[in-house]
Amino acid sequence: MPFNVSYILIAILFFFLIFLDISKKINLTNKLFMGLLLIIAPHIVLVADFISRMQSIISTSCLAIICILFVIYIWIKVNVLPHNKKLIDDFRIRVLLGGRRLILYSLYASIAQIPFYILLQRFLKATIHSHIFVLDIIVTVIFIGSLYLNGIIRILFTSRQLNIIKKAIILFNMWIPVVNLFFIVYLGSITKSEYKREYYRILNRDVRVDSAVCQTRYPLFMVHGAGFKDLRYFNYWGRIPGELKRHGATIYYGNQEAWATIEDNAEFLKERVLEIIQNTGCEKVNIIAHSKGGLDARYMISMLGMSNYVASLTTFATPHRGSKLIDIIYKLPKPIFNMIGKGLNRYFRLLGDKKPDIFTATEQLSNNFCEKFNKQVKNAEGVYYQSYATVMNNIFSDYILTIPYLMLRLTEGKNDGLVSIESSKWGEFKGVLSTKHSRGISHGDIIDLRRNDYEGFDAREKYVEIVSELKNMGL
Repeated sequence: MPFNVSYILIAILFFFLIFLDISKKINLTNKLFMGLLLIIAPHIVLVADFISRMQSIISTSCLAIICILFVIYIWIKVNVLPHNKKLIDDFRIRVLLGGRRLILYSLYASIAQIPFYILLQRFLKATIHSHIFVLDIIVTVIFIGSLYLNGIIRILFTSRQLNIIKKAIILFNMWIPVVNLFFIVYLGSITKSEYKREYYRILNRDVRVDSAVCQTRYPLFMVHGAGFKDLRYFNYWGRIPGELKRHGATIYYGNQEAWATIEDNAEFLKERVLEIIQNTGCEKVNIIAHSKGGLDARYMISMLGMSNYVASLTTFATPHRGSKLIDIIYKLPKPIFNMIGKGLNRYFRLLGDKKPDIFTATEQLSNNFCEKFNKQVKNAEGVYYQSYATVMNNIFSDYILTIPYLMLRLTEGKNDGLVSIESSKWGEFKGVLSTKHSRGISHGDIIDLRRNDYEGFDAREKYVEIVSELKNMGL
């Protein structure tokens, strides 16, 4: 076939392929096509130089520009929408899988360049100007490097299984040849496990969508722990309430103060429960409480005559028997402790709290106080009490809680960084929530504080399971 006819056909073919791709008749970023393209496309400089030397009725420079534009189109598309056969609606997972695909593309393209340059060196280097050869190498490195960088960024920004320390280690080591191969395999494994977990979670959600497994007889009343508030735009309970609502749950929040005493918060919770009952007509509520919120709720139920309005109390990592950490904190020099306490009280007043009292509130979490508290605040008849403990598996499970975890480990045994297993037990103890992997579940993980996913544990699914059990009990 003459060169001039072949050039015209090539130009028409490129435009036709782009048209079909835009109209979604074909996908130019599928693996079969990319397998060939990733060998040739990085060398667009050599291709353009080769075309410019040929004779044709169509301008060779024009044809070279068409080829360059075609490669640029493919480069943009594969970076923005890397092809993936795994169908999933979750945008984060699609971005994550795209990152994995881009890293694999860059690895494949890098390996493919070895035989390409060997053949080029042996048969064609004499016909190529040195500056063209150097420019081709630069463009090839940029082409492949952009895929690699994009893939790394996608995974580091969307993975919920990688903590900040792991992300930093990966970011600094992904550029070291050979060493980065181990990290590529690791990231591939992480991405695959996150995809599987999310995929099966979505499947479970679709199966349960009409079953309303969380539509309990009485609404859920979620009570936060110390040092936090129920903020409008940052939910204390992370993604958990959204998942419960998808399965039929009705949810209200305690909205009590962050550092008020147990007595003051109990009064506030009482007003909230009565307000909910009056406005909705429901007879009772099911309380789900975390940390100190469990003590606030227990006091409200037993000491403020609210047992007739509460069907159940489920506590997560509540220090029912106190925490040795408080004894350690109170051994700090008083000037330092007073300065920190007064500062926090002022800060939470600015946030709207009327009775912040961090000194009393923290003292009420001590072992001695909780021993007296438990003798006074007995379980109310007619209310179902159940509790869960959480545990970190090592000091590095949650870097924020490393020091308190170690202190508690030496004094009270296994713990979640703030509360020991023994202290978490109250009513019917339903067990310790953790994983078989190195991390375990920390005090913050159980409320989905970081919105992260951990291998072997899904907080959202656990709450769906617990609330569905309450429903099955007629609560």
